[in-house]
Formats: sequence, structure tokens, C-alpha cells
Amino acid sequence: MNISGRLCVVVGGGLVAERKVGGILNADGLVRVVSPVVTPGLATLAEHHTIEWLQKDYSQPDLDGALLVFAATNNSHVQQAVCRDARMAGLLINVADTPEACDFQVPAVVRRGELTLGVATNGASPAVAAMVRRRLEQEFGEVYGVLTVLAGLIRVQLLAEGRESGEVKLLFEKILCDDIVQWLQQQRWDEVQQHVETILGWSPGMVREVLNKVIS
Repeated sequence: MNISGRLCVVVGGGLVAERKVGGILNADGLVRVVSPVVTPGLATLAEHHTIEWLQKDYSQPDLDGALLVFAATNNSHVQQAVCRDARMAGLLINVADTPEACDFQVPAVVRRGELTLGVATNGASPAVAAMVRRRLEQEFGEVYGVLTVLAGLIRVQLLAEGRESGEVKLLFEKILCDDIVQWLQQQRWDEVQQHVETILGWSPGMVREVLNKVIS
């Protein structure tokens, strides 16, 4: 779901709410937090006008204009009220620690540029999702963001040349190897250039033009 520029309401001001807000902001969504008290992190975001903070107890009009609603309080009565009001308004809701009440789940996410890796347990165990996410963060470093940019530029050029999708797939199976990850990690651009030239049959100047876009 594309939430860029769309309002998401988070009811609650604790650490769970802060994590929800972080995910929304990473997806370029707009955030309204409803809570009498919030974490220092959320307070800082509000001070910088990164989020809207309604410093009050929850009420139904707080959901006005929302695309998504997140109930993230430690008060079961408030959670139930938010869930009821969201459903009456036809809004999708995520209820913290109550997967059966959720219309959608939010995966634990690792972002490397244009590459996004998500882990979900259908609400069964956020702790397991967080553990797997930490392992993904270790295994898939920032170099994979660079690799994604490079692959994207190559793909655009191949399609512009009129290459068939099947051929493009086979070419990428050759390009995307462990060696190219290591070369990018170590910024060994000559090896990357030779590798791409050999597989695609492009001129050195053409490959260098693509690499310059990656480096910049």
C-alpha cells in the first residue's frame, strides 16, 4: 500500500507507538499522534513539526482524514474504542498485540535504499520478527542498496534496447553474483565494469556512464 502523503493516526504515545510512527515516516506517510503523554522521541518529532501531536485523550473525531489507524495504547478500553470507531468509519486498523483485530499487519522492515526486506509473523510474535530483522540487517548491508541502484539502471537500459524479459532475466542471473557484491563493497569499480561489459557486451564508455550514476 502506498501511504506517501496520506494521513495515518496513531493512538498512543509509548515505545510501540513510536515504532509505528517510525515505520509510517519511512514510508513518507503523514502522522497524527493522539496521547496525553508521549516518549521523548515522539516529543522531538512533534517539536520539529515532523508529526502532529494531539496532546489529549482519544476521541472519535481524531480519526478524521485518516487512511490508516493504529491503536497502540496499554488501555484495553481505549483500544476497543479506537477499533470500533475505525470500523464504523470504514478505516483500516492495526491493533497492537491483538492480531485477530487487525485489518493489516506491519512487517519488521530493513531498508537499503530502494531495497526493502520485510518480516512478518501475522502478529504471532513481534519479538521473532524483530530478531529476524536484526539478522537481516547484519547480512544485507548498505552495499545491497548500491547493487539495487546498479541493477535498476542496467534493467532500464536493457528494456530500452528492446531486450525480451526472458533474456533480461538470464542476463541478471549472470550479473548478480557474490563477486559483484564484494566488488561494490570494496569499491572496485574496474572489476564491476569488466564484469558487466563481458556479460552484456556493452562498450566501456556505456558501462562507465552507468557506474558514474551509481557512484554519484
